[in-house]
Amino acid sequence: MPALMEKLAIGWALLGGVLLIAIVLVTAVNVGAFGLDRLAGLFGGAVPGLPGYEDFVRLAISAAAPMFFPYCQLRRGHVAVDIFVSHFSLRTQRRLDRFSLLAIAVMALFLTYWLILGLGETYSDGALSRVLGWPEWPFYLPGIASLALWALVALTQFFKADAHV
Repeated sequence: MPALMEKLAIGWALLGGVLLIAIVLVTAVNVGAFGLDRLAGLFGGAVPGLPGYEDFVRLAISAAAPMFFPYCQLRRGHVAVDIFVSHFSLRTQRRLDRFSLLAIAVMALFLTYWLILGLGETYSDGALSRVLGWPEWPFYLPGIASLALWALVALTQFFKADAHV
């Protein structure tokens, strides 16, 4: 695996982790506000939750979740069914592995294509989040980059595996 691609996949996953930490912190603040609101309600007061909390979490998680796919592919961390494959010859196992790498790359590129179309439609519709009023189309960009990087990692593994068959 080229060092640059490995660093890119690792850095991308770390950035996804930063987004997840932000989601957790915002959620903790919102839950704390809910608890304080219940307590303040006993004394006739009120503590509002964060306005747009659901908007932020929905948009941030849609960006963060796919950011882990390239790293997972890099480490071959996806689910694999080895129960019956382990009884096949080494040559057959390698061919199945190569087929799965190519299938993953094709699937990731297919999803990238459809996500690009979705971005275009969301942009042309001028879709905004309900409470915060944020445009939704920019949150497609990390997903597109994630899926493209995932396909690139899988293709690199496919061509690297070519030498072993």
